[in-house]
Amino acid sequence: MNSKFLGTGVALVTPFKQDLSIDHDALKNIVNFNIDNGVEYLVVCGTTAESVTITKQEKKEVINTIAVANNGRVPMVLGIGGNNTAQVIEEIQTTDLSIFDAILSVSPYYSKPTQEGIYQHFKAISEVSPIDIILYNVPGRTSKNMEVSTTLRLANDFNNIIGVKEAGNSMSQYLELIKNKPEDFLIISGDDDLALGVVLAGGAGVISVIGQGFPKEFSEMIRLGLKGDAKEAYKLNYRLLDVTGYIFEENNPAGIKGVFNALNLCNDTVRLPLVPASNQLKEKIKTFIENF
Repeated sequence: MNSKFLGTGVALVTPFKQDLSIDHDALKNIVNFNIDNGVEYLVVCGTTAESVTITKQEKKEVINTIAVANNGRVPMVLGIGGNNTAQVIEEIQTTDLSIFDAILSVSPYYSKPTQEGIYQHFKAISEVSPIDIILYNVPGRTSKNMEVSTTLRLANDFNNIIGVKEAGNSMSQYLELIKNKPEDFLIISGDDDLALGVVLAGGAGVISVIGQGFPKEFSEMIRLGLKGDAKEAYKLNYRLLDVTGYIFEENNPAGIKGVFNALNLCNDTVRLPLVPASNQLKEKIKTFIENF
């Protein structure tokens, strides 16, 4: 199994200044905060990074800032995905991927392809990618579930497709994947609230949103889960339960940026069409952190 992706990966936010430009100093601080507190790897320019509202040039700058701050300390995964297969392939072919350990590629959204269309999309990506690929199934955003049979077909057919970030919020789908996957294929939770249960059932870990706000406790919880120490892991899970719910109450990443704002790591600015967390939600987050 690809051990570099066992444990906790964090889907990093992109901090913005009040004028909506990227706050690179805050981004460096968030990277260091996470690495210093034990996360196993970083996910760059995923959905939580507001990737759909970041320009190509800004993406390059974000990658550079994170790479410099990381300085080779932990593995990095780069988000490259979309519903235009040719465009995804072009980005893979024109991006310097030498500093990355894998690509995280979301199942095609909006177009609502058939399962065969999803398979052919990832087949085309697999055939051009020079590095490993982690599939990303998030039907709440794509409006189309990548079914277990499709994920397993891809897992069995392509050696460089090494895992899936599964975020269908369906424990039964997780269990079916874990039960039937090839031995070395990674089932990674994309649901923070289910992550510990997935790990205890045989999953490889998590790509987390809330984990970057509480990296010490969250990554330790997942490590305990990987060791099978359910009792101690659930103690941490229950400590984080309320705030895990809070950050997804309105939208992601407004919730986690509310956490970072309370921690003085960055402000809570997001780009339209997203809006910052409401004052009511920010107050709940602030109270939680004060009492944590």
